[in-house]
Amino acid sequence: MSTPYPFTALVGQDDLRLALLLNAVSPAVGGVLVRGEKGTAKSTAVRALSALMPEVEVVAGCRFSCAPGAPDPACPDGPHETGPGTSRAARMVELPVGASEDRLVGALDIERALAEGVKAFEPGLLADAHRGILYVDEVNLLHDHLVDLLLDAAAMGASYVEREGVSVRHAARFLLVGTMNPEEGELRPQLLDRFGLTVEVAASREPDQRVEVVKRRLAYDDDPEGFAGKWEQEESAVRARIVAARDLLPSVRLGDAALRQIAATCAAFEVDGMRADIVMARTATALAAWAGRTDVLAEDVRQAALLALPHRRRRNPFDAPGLDEDKLDDTLEEFGGQDDEPDPDGDGDGDGGGDGPGGGGGQPPQDAPEGNGPDAGDDQAADIPAQGEPSDRGEQKAPAGGGEQAAARASEPFRTKMLSVPGLGEGAAGRRSRARTEHGRTTGARRPRGALTKLHLAATVQAAAPHQRARGRSGPGLVVRRDDLRQATREGREGNLVLFVVDASGSMAARQRMSAVKGAVLSLLLDAYQRRDKVGLVTFRGSSADVALPPTSSVDAAAVRLESLPTGGRTPLSAGLLKAHDVLRVERLRDPARRPLVVVVTDGRATGGPEPVALAGRAARLLAAEGTASVVVDCESGPVRLGLAGQLAGELGGTAVTLDELRADSIAGLVKEVRQTQGLQSNSRRVA
Repeated sequence: MSTPYPFTALVGQDDLRLALLLNAVSPAVGGVLVRGEKGTAKSTAVRALSALMPEVEVVAGCRFSCAPGAPDPACPDGPHETGPGTSRAARMVELPVGASEDRLVGALDIERALAEGVKAFEPGLLADAHRGILYVDEVNLLHDHLVDLLLDAAAMGASYVEREGVSVRHAARFLLVGTMNPEEGELRPQLLDRFGLTVEVAASREPDQRVEVVKRRLAYDDDPEGFAGKWEQEESAVRARIVAARDLLPSVRLGDAALRQIAATCAAFEVDGMRADIVMARTATALAAWAGRTDVLAEDVRQAALLALPHRRRRNPFDAPGLDEDKLDDTLEEFGGQDDEPDPDGDGDGDGGGDGPGGGGGQPPQDAPEGNGPDAGDDQAADIPAQGEPSDRGEQKAPAGGGEQAAARASEPFRTKMLSVPGLGEGAAGRRSRARTEHGRTTGARRPRGALTKLHLAATVQAAAPHQRARGRSGPGLVVRRDDLRQATREGREGNLVLFVVDASGSMAARQRMSAVKGAVLSLLLDAYQRRDKVGLVTFRGSSADVALPPTSSVDAAAVRLESLPTGGRTPLSAGLLKAHDVLRVERLRDPARRPLVVVVTDGRATGGPEPVALAGRAARLLAAEGTASVVVDCESGPVRLGLAGQLAGELGGTAVTLDELRADSIAGLVKEVRQTQGLQSNSRRVA
């Protein structure tokens, strides 16, 4: 077994270390979601925490880690008698992104259940993680239904497995830690809310601190055991402190003043529901226990708010998580002081202060250069909005000569009509186009390929019935063989690759028009986020086309690129379509099951180079020949319209809609029209 990197050897990342330690003290806090760029020690910190977790007492031979003093009465391996058990290290279980539902929750032997009535159950990762740590790297890339199962188990402390009326329940209480890179896509707000705490991590911009990180990492890589040995004293101290805080936790008093501050803070920041209040209360209590106190102080409440509220402040996918600390301080001051807060032990140790990331709870031992504070993450968060904002928010005059013009701001987004890809796909689960999926309405049955996941009971009985006499059936039970089992085929929805091809040429450069165009694309991006699509952005202007954003699950990144998009120059429409063709060709190799939908946003004009209109037509027919579903958003305005966007849609084999028609309540049957047009094109190709 490899030696993990010591937790106390981590440089900086104070908020991350504190959030992990608070969950180790009180798993009821609800886990940690770690958000940050790649290479910021997210995974290293989580794996290092497992070495600090106290050992657990388990019933010998129990696959579900029952406690000897209080075994689970519903344990599938039970019943257990109370008595002495065995000690083992707390487990850290990793859930891979590509895991199946059966791998997560466990699987029942359907054949034995039908034939013998026996609940033969193979535990999953939730059972392995009971009383330990469950770590999900890239949790934002996990399928939604797996995230739902995972968070339901974390909230209830139990996992339920049901197959055709046969059910198994077992305890599943664990410290849940998820890590994610926001550039690869966001979690839904409903799922964000289920994580107790969240922290933003970023690489330090301080040279001395970066030097120390490199030194320690190189020393660890050269001699992992020797490096870990140098930090053993600090590791033992933190391990002992976790045990002491756990023992002290039941004695911590959460007074009315602290509760009032918690409630006022959640109300002031308009968080939905009551989960935030409960998480803040548990976090503040754990902070006090970590500091060795039995009373919750105002600085505990403040630190709890900084950890528990930022991810609950997102109102739409394009909002960056964060908290106004001045507003937080004003709220705490306004609602504080109604009870006499007891003075801590008075020696200055462990009171946490409130100035640093560990305010209210203190910090784990750290031997790092100066400048390890939280400001690096705050600076990064402050820079995020600026990336998508023009330098001047007022109206700007275009430069003379028809050159590049300043970026126009997007108009307010609106709810759009649903655009979908015709036919039946088999891509990743989502909410846009029809597809064969693991979840959805049952449409038929087939022989299982690999492990059986969704039994079609009627088809299984029908397959087994003719063979009962030959198999010597004598009792009431049905004699079922593996060949009789039938997998239910289901139809649901898939996510698609929505590739935006946006005209940024001079013909689109009128500020009012470009503002409306960006608002429409932003609306479609919001729709793509809600339908769990991947998105990409191709722009064309001047003499060429550029991939402004390669296909990604992060609609936030697409919105930022769109906001700062400049305009001006000629209209190389053919270059834009050919660039889209190249992007789709590469993406088909990477993800062949995900079907594309090309959304061309243009007025249809083509200029620059020899025969620009003919070239654009040939490029459009190239996409159509490959069966690519497409929609042209017609941006032409004015009393006299040439209808060029409609002609382009015909060449693409798609449909054209105006900006006004794109709104959800403006027309009926847009999706039907897209499907009919694509269907006619498909039939024409088959006939040809």
